Amino acid sequence: MTKRNATSGSEHHPAPAACNWLAATMTAAVLLAGCATPLDARKDTEYQSHASVADRPVVRPVRSVSSFSESLVCMDRMLREAQLPTTLITSKQFIDFSGKVPVATKEMVTTSLSQMSRLSNAFRFVDFEVDIARQDTVQNLTTILLNNNQMQLQRPALYVSGAIAFVDQSVINNTMDAGVSGPRVDLGYSRSRSATIIGLEVHLGDFRTRTLIPGIDSANEVVTGSGGEGLDVGGRIGTYGVKFNVGHDYAVGTGAAMRTLVDLAMIEVVGKWARVPYWQCLTLDQANPHFQRTMQEWYSESGPDGQFNLVKASLVSQGYLPRESENLSTNHPLMRRALARFQADRRLTVSGIVDFPTYEAALNHFVTLDEAGALSRIGWNSSGPEAVAVADGATAPAIGLTTAKPWSIDLQVENPQPAGERPAFTVGEQVFLSATVSRASHLYCYYADSAGAVMRLLPNGLQPSSLVSANEAIRIPDWMAPNPGFILEAGRPGTEGVICIATQEDAAPKLPTDMQVPALTVMNGVRGTQGVLERFAAVTGENGQVSQAIQWVVQPRRPSPPPTAAVPQRPARQ
Repeated sequence: MTKRNATSGSEHHPAPAACNWLAATMTAAVLLAGCATPLDARKDTEYQSHASVADRPVVRPVRSVSSFSESLVCMDRMLREAQLPTTLITSKQFIDFSGKVPVATKEMVTTSLSQMSRLSNAFRFVDFEVDIARQDTVQNLTTILLNNNQMQLQRPALYVSGAIAFVDQSVINNTMDAGVSGPRVDLGYSRSRSATIIGLEVHLGDFRTRTLIPGIDSANEVVTGSGGEGLDVGGRIGTYGVKFNVGHDYAVGTGAAMRTLVDLAMIEVVGKWARVPYWQCLTLDQANPHFQRTMQEWYSESGPDGQFNLVKASLVSQGYLPRESENLSTNHPLMRRALARFQADRRLTVSGIVDFPTYEAALNHFVTLDEAGALSRIGWNSSGPEAVAVADGATAPAIGLTTAKPWSIDLQVENPQPAGERPAFTVGEQVFLSATVSRASHLYCYYADSAGAVMRLLPNGLQPSSLVSANEAIRIPDWMAPNPGFILEAGRPGTEGVICIATQEDAAPKLPTDMQVPALTVMNGVRGTQGVLERFAAVTGENGQVSQAIQWVVQPRRPSPPPTAAVPQRPARQ
């Protein structure tokens, strides 16, 4: 009997664990060998070719505004009505002792002052800063020219001083986390909210004495908040696990909050210094903190067709489009040109399309507060203008019936004068004027002396363009420029005047030959301001232009008083 081995006839197989280990080792070796070989950048040529386009922003830039942007425009008009002379002003750097608000506060102050000076010319900012740590070309050249007596700085009358007084972070902070777990499913929910307070102190000082003016200050604070919530879902299917995480957060930025504080502070200190009722500008409906968010909701609700119809109706009511524009499309050249002019007049980023800033600027004057204190629309809804009843019982679009400011020119004498009076000028005395158009127009201004001789003041060699923006004072001559181009002086005794004419299109090439002469040159054959107006009317028609003339009286110089006769001295007594 033969004894057989129990394992005879069977093959020996390696253990599964050993096979897995061997496969993992070989895979790792292959990967390491691949990492040692440099990648060929040429294989990514097609992929990298999209980098230049992918690097471009996908959202159009918009103008930075605050809740008090319309209040700044209101202050500009109020300062013009007060007829304040131009004041030189500067500002100190605003220090942030907390280090939590890295914003350019001084530049925001400069912007606020500039927006309050478009019409009124109330302020002119003196930009002179000495920073040893950051030397730039302007600072170096200024130092060199001052040391060589080739430059002269004008001393400001006022200066703005202030600082970011405090930042109280997370004054209130609430968090909540909850979860539940089971054999197959895990659920989790979290929510957090917090609020931070930022304080700004602003003062106005007298530069000559470097003293702060008592009572002219501003101390305000604003709340910035953040919040978020999230949901976690996890589950198991057999030996596999699945997990999802969704959430959304918001944060109110410090930049927008600081611009709001700066605009409010400058309205307060300028209003107190100028002694004007500035509080009227702070009570506008546009200053409501929910104004822009509500307008954004209405904008989204309107849709592209409603947005276009509303903006077009507003442009018609304000004179940017003729009333026969119902059939204009979004991309019609006339529509895009009207949108661009409206955006330029409102200091928006010019794009020629209907976007949210344009929608808000076109409709923000047709919003008010209702009895409950909520914002409501006047004469329009999401789809377009609403028909309202008029005096004769008929109906008409509400936006078309608004008392929009007509196309006009505001021509004023800027010399300091008693309120409500216009005293006569003396021969040789300088005359300063300003002209403002209510709509973007081509502006032409002419001077007529007491004998009727006429010459063109604008456009001229230094101001060759006739196109001017709306609601921006054009100085005649530009007394803020170092080289104004000409000086307007009272001439011979009598009555002199200036007439300014605004046209929709450039009328200069169409004028007769007797007016095609260089600026500041007497025109042969044109007599007085009436002669200028008649020639423009013949070219543009009565509805194609608006004009305004202003006159003043010139009186002779007063004779110098005769010298006082010397009194003979008596001889001294012996």
